[in-house]
Amino acid sequence: MIALTGKNQSYVLVLYGLCFPLIHVAHAQFILKMAAVQGGMGDADIKTDIKTEPSADGFGNNNANDGRVLSASPGSSSSTGSNKQTAAVTPEDQQTLLAVLQFLKKNKLSESVEILRREAGLPENSLDPKANESAGAGSGGAAGIVDLEGGDASSLLSRVTGSSSAGAQAPTKGTFICGGKKDQPDVSVVLSAYSQQGDPTLYKVYYRDLKKFIETVLDCHRAELSQVFYPLFVHMYLELVYNNHESEAKAFFEKFSGDQECYYEEDLRILSGLTKKEHMRGNETLLDFRTSKFVLRISRDSYQLLKRHLQERQNNQIWNIIQEHLYIDIFDGMPRSKSQIDAMSGSLAGEAKREANKTKVYYGLLKEPEIELPLDDEDEEAENEEGKPKKKKPKKDSVGSKSKKQDPNAPSQNRIPLPELKDSDKLDKIMYMKEATKRIRLGPDNLPSVCFYTFLNAYQGLTAVDLTDDSSLIAGGFADSTVRVWSVTPKKLRKVKSAADLNLIDKESDDVLERIMDEKTASESKIMYGHSGPVYGISFSPDRNYLLSSSEDGTVRLWSLLTFTCLVAYKGHNYPVWDTQFSPYGYYFVSGGHDRVARLWATDHYQPLRIFSGHLADITCTRFHPNSNYVATGSSDRTIRLWDVLSGNCVRIFTGHKGPIHSLAFSPNGKFLASGATDGRVLLWDIGHGLMVGELKGHTDTIYSLRFSRDGEILASGSMDNTVRLWDAMKAFDDLETDDFTAATGHIHLQDNSQELLLGTYTTKSTPVIHLHFTRRNLLLAAGAFNP
Repeated sequence: MIALTGKNQSYVLVLYGLCFPLIHVAHAQFILKMAAVQGGMGDADIKTDIKTEPSADGFGNNNANDGRVLSASPGSSSSTGSNKQTAAVTPEDQQTLLAVLQFLKKNKLSESVEILRREAGLPENSLDPKANESAGAGSGGAAGIVDLEGGDASSLLSRVTGSSSAGAQAPTKGTFICGGKKDQPDVSVVLSAYSQQGDPTLYKVYYRDLKKFIETVLDCHRAELSQVFYPLFVHMYLELVYNNHESEAKAFFEKFSGDQECYYEEDLRILSGLTKKEHMRGNETLLDFRTSKFVLRISRDSYQLLKRHLQERQNNQIWNIIQEHLYIDIFDGMPRSKSQIDAMSGSLAGEAKREANKTKVYYGLLKEPEIELPLDDEDEEAENEEGKPKKKKPKKDSVGSKSKKQDPNAPSQNRIPLPELKDSDKLDKIMYMKEATKRIRLGPDNLPSVCFYTFLNAYQGLTAVDLTDDSSLIAGGFADSTVRVWSVTPKKLRKVKSAADLNLIDKESDDVLERIMDEKTASESKIMYGHSGPVYGISFSPDRNYLLSSSEDGTVRLWSLLTFTCLVAYKGHNYPVWDTQFSPYGYYFVSGGHDRVARLWATDHYQPLRIFSGHLADITCTRFHPNSNYVATGSSDRTIRLWDVLSGNCVRIFTGHKGPIHSLAFSPNGKFLASGATDGRVLLWDIGHGLMVGELKGHTDTIYSLRFSRDGEILASGSMDNTVRLWDAMKAFDDLETDDFTAATGHIHLQDNSQELLLGTYTTKSTPVIHLHFTRRNLLLAAGAFNP
């Protein structure tokens, strides 16, 4: 099965051939019919294609509202047309078709070659190199000349998937999806994009000319057009390096690197190390730039200014880079201001495309099971002095807590299979509900108390901390590969008795769960060994029976908290696993690491259930949505992605952070997401609309932990600057006007009200805050290792 989109169905055919070179002839005939040129499409197919694929302009941009198509060369005038497809075979289609025929011929599928040739209406001598050469010369070389006798698969693919003047809307170039699995792009295909070159001495002139033009346009357009500086600078520099113009590349870098935005400083530092062609081979940063189009969101008026300038100047060098490497997302309306652009900029691949955040997300909470809450002794039929029954204490209305009514924005109960509640789970639910009745209602006038757990003498290097939902256990992961668990309550940790002793127990007794525990093993803490590298992520299961840990050794381990031994080592990641987390309902868990993918697992499956691929750098933090139907991942590429557990698709991409993201937290009602990064900012996101709705500034260092209070009124943030800060989340979200969410332009005006929302700052003596946790009664617990 091939998962590949694009107008040119012959792409599918070539990739299918690569995956299954010995395809059956009869099957190949069917595939070939599907891959015939677009002139053979019926009217119904054309209508469907027009509906699902917006038109493409010369920049390779989806522009559904713009019927105007930018001409193939900057010097020609722009043509006006509609989205209707023509029946004629374009030169690009013919070139692709010839490459496909040769590939099939090479694999000895002669019958399939003949069928495709006849259906495409090609002459019998179309496979003759000399005939093709003369045909190409006769048509001005528009169709191009295809090497039909030799060349390896990568060279063939570079022709089939190479850029065309029409700006074909193939997915990420150089990245092929075969059998549903994403592979690393071929290096030769990636580097071939920089083989076209102009006069190396004119690169500075081209860039300076464009810069001078943008600096002279009206202020309202200048901020938007200035977005093209950084991606153009990167690709012009790489093009010079690839073509061995080292001195020109160095002069170009020194001349214009200082003009780039400060939040690209780290990228530019890495880029400065690529000074020779040999450095580019296998370089991850180069692959990131090359295989993902840099997305710029620009208003239509600003876009027309840029297009007109490039046409008048006939600057083919800049034209080719924009066409090959940039995706310009055009919107109707007023141009964005500098502050609005800066708020959304900073990621490795620019902003997210607007259509990436238009998928419907079921962010509501699942309906809670019907469990009757038994009355406390004080609520029973005790009578007062007058002989009247005591009035029961009214239960507190918990804003944002799990509702018993079906949320209209919630997914269906059976959308994904969830584990059934055991009797012990029901007992825990009852305890939770009892605690909720005694929960403190927080607010600006009623801030939570903070209890800080300091790890003293943590010379093993504390790297991760987690607490159970009922706040009874705390666990730490350490750089010496150990996992340690402590009891926070007076109740000590005990192991289950040996098998011989368990046989002597009366299994029908009421206190059988207590009898199976061995009092001889009771202690305040336990140490678990198994990892062969630092432990970077840790997570308790909701029922407190299991503990997950992820490590530099590339494994995620599941530990039993009854025997304090390792049950499973899940192997799937090839590199360090930075984070892991259990689902709120247990059973499922997610992990993310240096290999840039997140994996969804189930405790009873050795292989992952889903692989979430799309980030351009390490996945540094993971978080389950409260309804378990979605997973959020934060990455070093400065983006946050929301993944659908059911389909495995990415349904949200959030950009705005200027550094790697290290913490994520969903609001209790599931509607909002908070994120923290090395830039010291907390960003707030509306999941339903897919937009940033707030920015909280105050921290001076990396934010490692974020937590909402149980009712969602307070957001707590913990940072490496040794502080815990409390923010008024209710005010931040209540002040939002949903009318401000302009879906057409995809941006709103952010208020700079951080000081109004900051409710309190708590400073430790010398302890970075790496974990926060609200108890069921809204006491705030924090943890970190003392740094003398």
